[in-house]
Amino acid sequence: MNIALGRLATGCPSGCKHPEDIPPLDGDGPLWLQIRRSIALAILNGDWPAGTRIPAEMVLTEHYNTSRMTVNKAVQSLATEGLLQRRTKVGTVVTARARERPVMEIWDAADSIRQSGRRYSYKLLECEMVRGPSHVRASLDVPDSVPLVRMLCLHNADDRPFQLEERLVNVDAAPQIACQPLETVSPGAWLLAHVPWTNARHSISARGADEVIARHLAINVGEACLIIERRTWNGDVPVTFVRLWHPGDDHRVEGNFKPSW
Repeated sequence: MNIALGRLATGCPSGCKHPEDIPPLDGDGPLWLQIRRSIALAILNGDWPAGTRIPAEMVLTEHYNTSRMTVNKAVQSLATEGLLQRRTKVGTVVTARARERPVMEIWDAADSIRQSGRRYSYKLLECEMVRGPSHVRASLDVPDSVPLVRMLCLHNADDRPFQLEERLVNVDAAPQIACQPLETVSPGAWLLAHVPWTNARHSISARGADEVIARHLAINVGEACLIIERRTWNGDVPVTFVRLWHPGDDHRVEGNFKPSW
């Protein structure tokens, strides 16, 4: 989404967005989710960088011709996910964590690669619907009646394998994913912008690559890989399960943390 940045309003602090800069809605689904998506995409594609002060809720309410409660729900969901931060006497601003996330938060391979100065590329290797009984359902703990999308994706840095992504998505939790052009937009990036989550569970481990993993990551069979597994929920509804494989000799994860007190 390309957003034309207009002039700052008179008296608006540096970094504050004028109403004319507010991205448009896509007309798809509940209004609060449309508002959430429009703001999230402006943040994730870099049009609203860290430190940007977004328009006040009352401004957004008037702009989108909706209720304050609807706008608050959208903004609060992005604050909960760490893309926005509410600051007393300042307003709501885009956080640095929106594009630089510690390992235990939701993050995107494309951001990590680009921030390291390398060229990012992505390829969707496999994509299929899973209906009826399947052993893969155990990863999301959903009944046989729930349709799933199973994907295998490869993320490259300077044309070298960086991450192999195995992902399951609950179509009931993300109904629009079934008609998205996932050949050009990775499922993780799409979910982050379009589907709210309230809880996540992570695990980090090391494992030797089998033939399939080794072939995609261009490593030897049995070579150690760093693996991050993540499950997310929206309330009590499972959204996605992902297993991220990284070549062990060419990858590390790190994060900066502060105490909560």
